[in-house]
Amino acid sequence: MLVYRNLLPIQAMTFDLDDTLYDNRPVIRHLDEQITLWLHKNHPVTAKYDARQWYELKMKLLYQNGDLRHDVSLWRFTQIKQGLIDFGYSESAADAAASDAMVEVNYLRNLVDVPQETHRVLSLLSQKIPLVAITNGNVNAEKIGLKHYFQQVFCAGPDGRSKPDADLFNKASLYLGLPPCSILHIGDHPVTDVFGAINNGFQACWFNDRGITAMQSNRLHTLPHVEVHHLGQLINLLKP
Repeated sequence: MLVYRNLLPIQAMTFDLDDTLYDNRPVIRHLDEQITLWLHKNHPVTAKYDARQWYELKMKLLYQNGDLRHDVSLWRFTQIKQGLIDFGYSESAADAAASDAMVEVNYLRNLVDVPQETHRVLSLLSQKIPLVAITNGNVNAEKIGLKHYFQQVFCAGPDGRSKPDADLFNKASLYLGLPPCSILHIGDHPVTDVFGAINNGFQACWFNDRGITAMQSNRLHTLPHVEVHHLGQLINLLKP
């Protein structure tokens, strides 16, 4: 554990989910692989696009509508729908097909292997202070077995603009009924989590399990209050 700033008493914690409480990278790789196969099987025309072309379409849509970054489910739905329209589907047919695809996406998205250590730490913390989850992703905390640790879960899209914007931080603070400076936000991302927390008045904990230093991170431009390398270190931040 590394401490960079003076920590005020911690009355609550907010948590990022993806890549903080579990490794989300294999989940998304598997999702992308399997939804591609699903599309090829159910809509063979989609095989005309390779992964690069789907990615280019995704970024083109973001360029046309920057708000898509605040709702990853809507962004993926729009990508699939527009791809099908480009392949000759009518708008209504593309809409229906993309909706069907999102059912499969949501199933695949929640095939998450949560480490036992995460359960242990969240269980201990939740007995001491209130916990709230704030995520830019679209994982279902209940389906992956984490929701019961949190008093509330706020997700970008349904609950506002994504981190580092203020929406989710503000909602967490208002829900908890606490000033932001008394809340410690824990997350892996230097911008969305660390900068986002500090810029919105929270204390920030950088979850860094990648074996790099603050100096080596090309995205960490704002130092957190504290850096932890495994979740168990969070328990030591609370007074007995």
